[in-house]
Amino acid sequence: MRSVSLVAALVLIAVTIGNAQTKNPVSSALRDVLPGRQKNTVAAVEAMPADKFSYKPTADQMTFGHLVTHIIESNNLFCSKVAAVPEPKVEEAKESDAKDKLVASLKASFDFCSDTLSKMDDSKLGEMTEAFGGQQVSRARIALGLAGSWADHYGMAAMYLRLNGITPPSAKK
Repeated sequence: MRSVSLVAALVLIAVTIGNAQTKNPVSSALRDVLPGRQKNTVAAVEAMPADKFSYKPTADQMTFGHLVTHIIESNNLFCSKVAAVPEPKVEEAKESDAKDKLVASLKASFDFCSDTLSKMDDSKLGEMTEAFGGQQVSRARIALGLAGSWADHYGMAAMYLRLNGITPPSAKK
């Protein structure tokens, strides 16, 4: 996760430098990245056959269904933290839920991110907020984690697809 976060930080810095005239470079960068990540991640989950949501590459890895619930939870948590808004009150997604229910919850989590990020500016990025295990981190650090998690989660979903003989959405012509 650290290497993904480092890559996300470098991307955000490059975008910030490239958009020196942008009033809110970090929140603008997140808004710019979101549609592509949303499109590919949702398409990847839709591409996986329903009977493969229990698939996991090794005994120690999570199932594809668990990955989807993790993405939903991460989107809701990270987007609420970075934008300084409450998490949405939604029914907890379970990896055993039907594919259509998980896809709907995934789409709703990305819609929540889109809505919250559309109203976000960079003014609160220096604020500290509670993260994992009660650790206090800046909202800027969560922004980097959010961008990194989108890349990481899609990469995992793409790997699961390939291991099942399915071409990931970003690899299709």
